[in-house]
Amino acid sequence: MTAPDSVHELAKARLAARAERNFALSDQLRDEIAALGFEVVDVAGGYELRPKKRFPTYESTRDIRPINSGKFEITVAMIIDGFHEDAVKTIQSIKEHSQCAIAILVVGDPGILVNELDARTSLVQLTEDFGWGESANALLRNVTSEFIVIMDPSTRFTGDAITPVLAELKKREFVAVGWRGGLMNLEDEWRSVDDKGAGEVDVLFSYFIAMHREDALAARGFSNRALYYRNADIEFSLNLRHSNGRLLQMELPLEQDRHHGYHDTDPEYRDAQSKKNYDRILERFRGKTAILSPRR
Repeated sequence: MTAPDSVHELAKARLAARAERNFALSDQLRDEIAALGFEVVDVAGGYELRPKKRFPTYESTRDIRPINSGKFEITVAMIIDGFHEDAVKTIQSIKEHSQCAIAILVVGDPGILVNELDARTSLVQLTEDFGWGESANALLRNVTSEFIVIMDPSTRFTGDAITPVLAELKKREFVAVGWRGGLMNLEDEWRSVDDKGAGEVDVLFSYFIAMHREDALAARGFSNRALYYRNADIEFSLNLRHSNGRLLQMELPLEQDRHHGYHDTDPEYRDAQSKKNYDRILERFRGKTAILSPRR
């Protein structure tokens, strides 16, 4: 495939930027070239342009390589397993309202999602489903931005949700901030979570959780044993609090569309996996009230 003139112009501009030692601009132009389907290779006296596969495919989460976040200091990361049309709407809502990188981990054929790839949107394909927790950890390990949002593709942006979240995280008072969460219910022995609205909380849900990536990894991330998302984020939240991290629930310009991960999952599988996740939470954390946030 021959590169069009517009791509050659970008490659020439990148060559000039490198000659001027403007490596930030050089990297930005390289990413723009990659988003247009080409790899630029430096050779003696110039460059070569080669057709580039638009996304990598892996057989295992352990094989995933770094996912370039470009110039952005925060990446919105999503795990997508089916319902591609809804995921496209979510991706487009992010692009419309916020400035951030977007990383998509797709289980199986990405289909129409490849049409959303651009200079700030990356896609990684997994040929097999390794479970929600392991996939979320692969995103935590491999995006290159300082901050990351783990977000369900049923959540839509209605405004700029990134700027206030990033401002809060940079204060370093909270290791994670999110949109929905609450306090563990002590009266029913930790078997439910009470949503008390904005403020410090015990738990944030993965409809939208933003965090400093290194903090999340230091707390060992999500449980690889969590095949299903439900309650895995509760376990992760309590791990963060156990590591002396504080969590903040915020009012953010977000809305939830049909939550396919819940409503369109086999009920027996959903309930069995949710119970496994919650049994681990109760076994490890129940009664350890010292790790909880102040009651309100």
